[in-house]
Amino acid sequence: MKSKTRKYSVVDLFAGAGGLSYGFLQTGRFEVKAAFENNRNAQLTYHKNHGTAEVYDDVSEALTDEMKTKLGRIDVVIGGPPCQGFSNANRQKNHAVSQNNSLVKKFVQAILHLEPTAFVMENVSMLQSNIHRFYVDRHDRETIKKYGIMVTPTDIPLLDVEYLFDGVEEIVSNAETISKYLWNENDYLALNIIFKARNNKKKLTVALDKHKKRLLQLATLLITQQVEENHILNLGAKAGSAIQQYFDNLQTSASAEALCKDIEESIMIQRMLSKANEIHENKIVVSQYDRTSTHGLIAKVNSMAVIDYIEAILGAQSNGYAIKKGILSATAFGAPQKRMRFVVIGVKMKKTGDLTLPVGTFSEINFRTVKDAISDLESVETTSDVSIGNEGVPLNVEPTDISILGRQLRNSKRLYNHVSTATTSEALKRFKAIKPGGNFHTLADELKTSYSDPTRTQNTIYLRLNYDEPSGTVVNVRKSMWIHPVKHRALSIREAARLQTFPDSFVFCGTKDSQYQQVGNAVPPILAKAIATHLCKYLDEDC
Repeated sequence: MKSKTRKYSVVDLFAGAGGLSYGFLQTGRFEVKAAFENNRNAQLTYHKNHGTAEVYDDVSEALTDEMKTKLGRIDVVIGGPPCQGFSNANRQKNHAVSQNNSLVKKFVQAILHLEPTAFVMENVSMLQSNIHRFYVDRHDRETIKKYGIMVTPTDIPLLDVEYLFDGVEEIVSNAETISKYLWNENDYLALNIIFKARNNKKKLTVALDKHKKRLLQLATLLITQQVEENHILNLGAKAGSAIQQYFDNLQTSASAEALCKDIEESIMIQRMLSKANEIHENKIVVSQYDRTSTHGLIAKVNSMAVIDYIEAILGAQSNGYAIKKGILSATAFGAPQKRMRFVVIGVKMKKTGDLTLPVGTFSEINFRTVKDAISDLESVETTSDVSIGNEGVPLNVEPTDISILGRQLRNSKRLYNHVSTATTSEALKRFKAIKPGGNFHTLADELKTSYSDPTRTQNTIYLRLNYDEPSGTVVNVRKSMWIHPVKHRALSIREAARLQTFPDSFVFCGTKDSQYQQVGNAVPPILAKAIATHLCKYLDEDC
């Protein structure tokens, strides 16, 4: 029997700030040999909180023979590769392909290369569904054949019916032709910002004024490129003339509205060209470009579910992993937030026994709440200056009514990262009007005027937390403008970190927005610790 005190070696891929690693370290049974993370601020945070672990920029380095030799034996590979499925593309989105999918493939490749005894992959709960898919590219053909991966015919929408024109199929099928018509990305983005603001007159006029110089330069270029009987170039010239007319005339809201109508077709054509260009650049295999009377122009391709790809390859007999997957709720493991995460655990078959996922010990009757996590910080003033937050403030006296969770998280004599966004007068009006559990939609109409289409605003925007419940899934709460349960201010970085179960001794580095984002991207350490403890049961078994 192996000694139960042996520490197992870990490599963390797409490590972020290191919530997953931190949970493994909290067990006392694991040591991190290396982490791979390309975000500079997240690297700084990882270095500060994870001892001597080496941090590398590019996960591709994990695939080299030099790195394999340097690391030596690896017991566990962990990570949360970003995954925004290729087939999530729809008519409203500008992109056909998410570059993040290649990172999921690299995660699989790294496991095959490093040959750990076990692996843990954490991701969004929707990864288990057919929504997250890879479009089949030329490099996938051999892998699909080798592992018998199921593929499904899939359509990529490129252009709606009302914008179709003669010869469009030939244009999108030729990468060189596409490049002749595709605008400079910054030019497109400037005009697209105008188009997206078309339903909000105030935002529209502000955007036009802000981007005036670039738009006029683009207008001149588009007008000079006009060629007789060339549909795309003539649409561009029409857009260019509309831009010039707007700035030459009265620049009224009516003329801005007319401008948006005149640039619409060019915007749609550019979106089509951009998607088609991505298809070529990513070597997606297209069987044909098809024009239909209902869906417009589509690219006919094949796709495969991300989870099928992972299971087929790593679960193959030649690679030898028994795999267990499922959704774990962070609340069930003691986190004060309703965070659902998809977890895949793989262990070499000779060590598995009956492979299972960990089971949480908390239920609705004893779920931890927002109050459990952050109420002891209520009297500590926040700052909007991230440099002051990085220095921290002293925590001299522990409240007498602090919760068990609060006591666990309050493990530092200084409170770092207690930084919140400065409150504007408009935001303060909204804060005061929203009750616990309320959000943007519970505001009176006169407090929603800065949004172009208030009805499409997500329920997480301007969400005031309720002390007596777990929070929703913690994201970048600065962007979502989450509100403290009882204070008329934004939730601080430290409070968001508490909801994620990072203790106060875990210090975040970088800019304010980066710190908020690192917290939102992280795996709750309390959930990671439960996964790590459960995994030890298999690693400790006899060979």
